[in-house]
Amino acid sequence: MDVRRIAAVARTHHGLITIEQARALGVSADAWHRAVRSGRLEHLFAGVARLAGSPETRLQRILAAVYASGPGAVASHRTAALLWGVPRPEREPIDVIIPRPHRSLPADVVVHRPTDRADLQVVLRQGVPTVPPVRMLLDLGAVDRYGVAAALDTALRERAVRLEVVRGAVASHSRQGRSGIVALRRAVEARVVDGRPVDSDLETRMSALCRRYGLPAMEFHATVAGYEVDFLVVGAKVVVECDGWQWHGLDRDQFEFDRARDAQLLAAGYVTVRVTWRQLRAEPARVAQRIRCAVDAFSERKVAETA
Repeated sequence: MDVRRIAAVARTHHGLITIEQARALGVSADAWHRAVRSGRLEHLFAGVARLAGSPETRLQRILAAVYASGPGAVASHRTAALLWGVPRPEREPIDVIIPRPHRSLPADVVVHRPTDRADLQVVLRQGVPTVPPVRMLLDLGAVDRYGVAAALDTALRERAVRLEVVRGAVASHSRQGRSGIVALRRAVEARVVDGRPVDSDLETRMSALCRRYGLPAMEFHATVAGYEVDFLVVGAKVVVECDGWQWHGLDRDQFEFDRARDAQLLAAGYVTVRVTWRQLRAEPARVAQRIRCAVDAFSERKVAETA
């Protein structure tokens, strides 16, 4: 058996090779089993092996479980959440969706065979066949209802989904007995302000801050001087922008656009108060005080008197 040809495939599949992939390279079943006995391949599951010496990683274990689950299997639920960037516990079961009954699998592999087959397209994520992010959110509540809100926040922050798309999925998948849908519906509802979807969990926290500290009413996603802003304080020429570091700090174009927009708003008589995620979490009272001071200085009545 030409190990170099096997290694070329394994390197692009987290160090793994299946017997079907080996056969496609011209390797016979006998040659496969000889390679396993000699130690050149390390047996993991039936028909799935690791190239000797390749690093043992979490992604490798997940892909091996998907391979071992048979044709059409995909990572799902908690495992799909991990693949889409949601922080998950280091040691938890590997969830897979399989289209038909299959041979027994290791204890740490949880098999799902949902009757709801909508939105089950196969997506490659970090080299592993998995479900799209919307389907991941729909299914996650069935095994971890407390993790759904964090998963939705991550998917929104990474721009893997849009909230209006998730809202539509919740509506179309809702039915009596649909496990996990309640948790996602509640997470979505918590991210709607004035009937409109928020852009991130940061804006949700901003709305909660206003209620907690008795700040003036704010119009969400108002249009000011031709720009759509996060919040406009009612009765004051004060705009509140919620800045996530990933979107506004690391993106140079976004950084430049934000500054240009602030200048345009100031020229139109509006002051912009920028609030970050860290500030909202660590010092909410100070954030509230900054906004209140800006409102006192830029209330429409005071601005009119100054003019």
